[in-house]
Amino acid sequence: MRSSLNDGRRVAPAAILDRQTLQPGITRSSPLRAGDNKYKPNQQAKMATAPYNYSYIFKYIIIGDMGVGKSCLLHQFTEKKFMADCPHTIGVEFGTRIIEVSGQKIKLQIWDTAGQERFRAVTRSYYRGAAGALMVYDITRRSTYNHLSSWLTDARNLTNPNTVIILIGNKADLEAQRDVTYEEAKQFAEENGLLFLEASAKTGENVEDAFLEAAKKIYQNIQDGSLDLNAAESGVQHKPSAPQGGRLTSEPQPQREGCGC
Repeated sequence: MRSSLNDGRRVAPAAILDRQTLQPGITRSSPLRAGDNKYKPNQQAKMATAPYNYSYIFKYIIIGDMGVGKSCLLHQFTEKKFMADCPHTIGVEFGTRIIEVSGQKIKLQIWDTAGQERFRAVTRSYYRGAAGALMVYDITRRSTYNHLSSWLTDARNLTNPNTVIILIGNKADLEAQRDVTYEEAKQFAEENGLLFLEASAKTGENVEDAFLEAAKKIYQNIQDGSLDLNAAESGVQHKPSAPQGGRLTSEPQPQREGCGC
């Protein structure tokens, strides 16, 4: 597997996993359905009793055509497992994991968006406030590569100018079926100022790097002052002070409907 990244150093993979429950019966592997308005991105923080074990929250989105393996990449990263029969995402899915960059623990909140055209209007709302975007194509299907310009246009128009975008050529384990060369994808990435690597959700190769290298770049932007943490659209939250009686977290929360009696 090959990669083209701005920084050749590797971040040591973190082993801290955090499986999130969105509501009873809905976990990371269960989709939020289009039309289900109980959950919205970037909702207000809630009270919780668990102590902090991270310093920052980075919001990620995963975008790309249907069937390129976005959900499988997320599952491999959060669960360390490959889903052989990975269902197509309907609406969005959500997962989290805590990683470490430069001695700082960072919680990644990752929104996996549906690739079908009929869900584009729904999923576009999740672009806003994203610190990082993983734009995925399938190296064995040229059509998914040809559609990258459209996905990139959405990402550039709907996210902030400092959003870190990494291009991922998935299914690199299927070299014999390759339909998109490494060199042409690398050139596309360089022309558009993107990080780039090829990965395999099946074998796990480069999956860690895909998420970690984007986080390194975001953290670098924080350190050099190019990312304003006070801006809501930055996609980054620094650990806030905890009030008495509990701690603040930033998990998506259900909107209560009807009477609370």
